[in-house]
Amino acid sequence: MDKLLITIAVDGYSSCGKSTFAKAIAHRLNYIYIDSGAMYRAVTLACIREGIATDSGIDKEKLTELLKDIKVGFVSSATDDGWLTTLNGEVVEREIRTLEVSGLVSPVSAIPMVRNKMTQQQQEMGEHKGIVMDGRDIGTVVFPKAELKIFMTADPAIRAQRRLKEMESKGEKATLKEVLMNIEERDRIDRTREVAPLRQAADAIVLDNSHLSVEDQMQWFDNIYKEVVSKFI
Repeated sequence: MDKLLITIAVDGYSSCGKSTFAKAIAHRLNYIYIDSGAMYRAVTLACIREGIATDSGIDKEKLTELLKDIKVGFVSSATDDGWLTTLNGEVVEREIRTLEVSGLVSPVSAIPMVRNKMTQQQQEMGEHKGIVMDGRDIGTVVFPKAELKIFMTADPAIRAQRRLKEMESKGEKATLKEVLMNIEERDRIDRTREVAPLRQAADAIVLDNSHLSVEDQMQWFDNIYKEVVSKFI
C-alpha cells in the first residue's frame, strides 16, 4: 500500500462489525487503530463502578467530577486483534463488553460533557494522521476533514446474531431477543441524541455488510482506498 498517511473514519450502527473491519484496515496499512466505542464503554464502566449510572438514571453531578480523572487509552497486545482498551491504565477490554455496559453505554455517551471529553482525547490521538477510528460520529464531528469516510450498516437481526455469537464466545449469557432489543434501543438513542447523533456524513461511502464476509469487505476497501489515495498522488 502507499505510504501516504491519511485519516480513515468508520461510522455506523452498533454490531455492524465496525471494529473488525477497522482493525483489519489498520493492520493492512500499518496504521493505528482507535475504537471510539470502546472509549465510551470505558467511561460507562467507570460510571457503573461508582454507582453513577444505573437503570434508574445517571447522576450528572457526580459524573462531572468523575470525568476530570478519566483517561481512556489503548495498549498493544499479541492477542485480541492487537489492541486492548485501558481505563486510567487498567486493561478493561473484557469488562466493557458485558451486556450491563451495553445497556447503559448509549445514555452515558449521549451526555454532552462525556462526548466533549472523549472527542478531545480522540482528536489528540489522531493529530498525526495514519489512524483508523470507528464509532458513531467520527466522520461528522471528530474528524470532519478525514480523507476517507465509510458508513457501515447491516440488517438489525443479522447484527443481533453477530453480537450474540461474540458474547457466547466470551462466556456471556443472553438471548437473541435480549440482544436484538438492546441493539434497537441503542440505534434509537444514537440517532436521536442531541449531541453528535449518529448520521451518515455527506461524503461518506456506504458499506452494507449484511451478507458480506470479512474477505469481501476487504476487497471492497482495497478498491475504495486506491481510488481515494490516487487523488492525493
